[in-house]
Amino acid sequence: MRLARRLDHIEPFYVMECAKAAAEIAASPACDPARGGQPMIYLNIGEPDFTAAPLVQEAAARAIRDGRTQYTHATGLAALRQRLSHWYAQRFGLTVPEHRIVITAGASAALQLACLALFEGGDEVLMPDPCYPCNRHFVAAAEAVPRLLPAGPAQRFQLDADAVRASWSPATRGVLLASPSNPTGTSIHPDELRRIDAVVRGHDGHLVVDEIYLGLGYDDTYGHSALALGEHVISINSFSKYFSMTGWRLGWMVLPEALVAPVERLAQNLFICASTVAQHAALACFEPESLAEYERRRLEFRRRRDWIVPQLDRLGLAVAVPPDGAFYAWADCSAHSADSWDLCFDLMRRAHVALTPGRDFGRHDPARWLRLSYASAMPQLHEAVHRLERALA
Repeated sequence: MRLARRLDHIEPFYVMECAKAAAEIAASPACDPARGGQPMIYLNIGEPDFTAAPLVQEAAARAIRDGRTQYTHATGLAALRQRLSHWYAQRFGLTVPEHRIVITAGASAALQLACLALFEGGDEVLMPDPCYPCNRHFVAAAEAVPRLLPAGPAQRFQLDADAVRASWSPATRGVLLASPSNPTGTSIHPDELRRIDAVVRGHDGHLVVDEIYLGLGYDDTYGHSALALGEHVISINSFSKYFSMTGWRLGWMVLPEALVAPVERLAQNLFICASTVAQHAALACFEPESLAEYERRRLEFRRRRDWIVPQLDRLGLAVAVPPDGAFYAWADCSAHSADSWDLCFDLMRRAHVALTPGRDFGRHDPARWLRLSYASAMPQLHEAVHRLERALA
């Protein structure tokens, strides 16, 4: 079968390849408690162990029962856009008019729409290395070129203005960042983001910021939306992480006024609309009871971070930059192995703990790093550390 050449630029999603391997091992007798085995502990996938808040579940059931399941406007329910606008004002002190908010089928759809609207063949988009792999593949799917710039611990694994300035070429069209980041859980300091923005604007480029973990921040220094820089910034967000609605596939984007109509035209043709049931359910995310529950969960993730990071350091899996958001620790495994891919598969087999090797997240020394997700409950984290301690000894 003859396939489109764009597929040559889309690499396998190794996170999912590792997840399949973990599932195969988990189905073996070695992981069967009835046969004396240890069940697999999954610290590899970035999915909260919390499900949708109770009021959200009730709202979904009510929408189905009442027959509110037909298409919405391509940009989403007006009521949901209004609530998001109010949330920005309440949480971040920002004025974000509802007409600049577009509801999407997850942050993935938002990123696809942004890349298709802004970039074309031959355009370069600067991104940090490490970064979430799908983000660079959205760029590649638009037939643009993701250009990964090494970003080490001294830069908090994020781009800085000097790197953006030095790397900008005649082909560069924009910069795609994530703050907080997957896989590192680190954010860009607001002052540095302001300097990056000045470089991008000076070249008449686009600044796209993936903010899907913004609600899960633990340090007030970094808990600011890039939208504070001005209306020219394109922000991508999601109901998956902070609002615990991963499988509902619901996200949103905040756009400059001039970009709303072009993105709406793309959305009409590519997606029609995001899930109607999910949109009606998401209205309940902004009820006081739900918001209080999300804050309780955020503090629980912070408690897990505060426990797991010192444990990893103790085990020789040094976390060079403590995460200030999300629920990931980016650990240096070079004290135990020359290749995180081999180490992660070894730990899956021997300790029955699933971690994610660095191969997915970049090209600059990925074998040195692995990602641990602390989105699992504390008892699982305790047991995982116990097993890792024995295996790494």
